[in-house]
Amino acid sequence: MAIPVVEPERYAEQLADKRAYVERLLAPFEPPALEVFASPPSHYRQRCEFRIWHEGDDLFYAMFEVTPGSPKTKRVIRLDQFPVASESINRLMPRLRAAFLASEELRHRLFQVEFLTTLSGEALVTLIYHRPIGDAWEAEARALEVELGIMIIGRSRKQRLVLTRDHVWERLQVDGRTLHYQQVENSFTQPNAHICQDMLSWASDVTAGHHQDDLVELYCGNGNFTIALANNFRRVLATEISRTSVASANVNLAANGVTNAQIARMSAEDFAQALKGEKTGRRVAEMALESYDFSTVLVDPPRAGLDEQSCRQISEYAQIVYISCNPVTLMENLTQLTRSHEIVRFALFDQFPFTHHCECGVLLTRRDKQG
Repeated sequence: MAIPVVEPERYAEQLADKRAYVERLLAPFEPPALEVFASPPSHYRQRCEFRIWHEGDDLFYAMFEVTPGSPKTKRVIRLDQFPVASESINRLMPRLRAAFLASEELRHRLFQVEFLTTLSGEALVTLIYHRPIGDAWEAEARALEVELGIMIIGRSRKQRLVLTRDHVWERLQVDGRTLHYQQVENSFTQPNAHICQDMLSWASDVTAGHHQDDLVELYCGNGNFTIALANNFRRVLATEISRTSVASANVNLAANGVTNAQIARMSAEDFAQALKGEKTGRRVAEMALESYDFSTVLVDPPRAGLDEQSCRQISEYAQIVYISCNPVTLMENLTQLTRSHEIVRFALFDQFPFTHHCECGVLLTRRDKQG
């Protein structure tokens, strides 16, 4: 892994390179003009994790970089600041390190530190140890919470000690609305909140005008898109396999007053079987699939993209919103999806500046029935 080198003066150049790459990759599908959403050139990542490297009486934050030409050899890179991370994380890094250096209890066998922050300044810090933690650790950690105005979780083998709470509340601005999201420690959330706002606004724009029909969403996570898009549809049915994410999604629906969405804990594969009537049971019955009139499907799959069967499944909908974190697997899936659908909107979201990663959004509509 290469640690991103943040050079704000070169941001426009690197974004232009990504734009050219994505346009070239998807050119065979003749998409419309690419809509490009730029990130802040630094301090864009709301969550980060660092190893703690101990050298005698010293310790510091560290990441590891593979030595060129020697994949099995990794170099320790000391990080006193990390311009990729949010300003909140950068403010906390030296203050936390000073606290560790001043306390044998806090530093002893401290292995890793994980930060989860929000645009509004909330910070949750997880301290991971290679030893049991007890009352003495808790007393010092609680004092540190107060001193730094943060929340702390302590972890070690078979231990998880939550001092205040295990989540932050992110507030995102989408189309003039403030959306509230519970983001739980150690579960997936979009790391670049600025770009997340752009993604939600774009998805809301491309799905406008469907108040008479319904949305089905696969891989919904903590309800990130569900909440932003619910106003555009009569009803929303969203599926997710992670128990933690489903619980958080339901909390987020309530926090935002969304009453027309249902979260089903089910894999995309099982949901496909349920739609065909090949899977039954209590969970399937509770979804009441027969009561929905789905016009649109939203998918935000893992880097591996969708398998052939999943592509066939989503091709049955008049409108497909495909959010992709891997343009290569997006291209492979589009080879199948464009047999029945055409691309009518195409976006690049620069979620991870100064890396090769590209996040894309594609809206497809069925040729024989425009969505």
